[in-house]
Amino acid sequence: MATQIVMDHTGDTRHIFEPTDLKAVVKAEHRFRQLTSVGFTAAVRTESGDVAVTRSFDPKAEETLFFPRLVGG
Repeated sequence: MATQIVMDHTGDTRHIFEPTDLKAVVKAEHRFRQLTSVGFTAAVRTESGDVAVTRSFDPKAEETLFFPRLVGG
């Protein structure tokens, strides 16, 4: 199972999908593109446990975290 975690002002929302389910992958990729197009940053955990920003959808990523653009002030 793969998980997309979306952080926002309400907390977090988790979207779990099976990477072998084509319909679920299409929906997850659409969510990825939609969120990144409105300014969310996507990050994935690497095999070594580090976190790396990603600009492309990877259905094999176990966990993708989306966090909104931070505004200073």
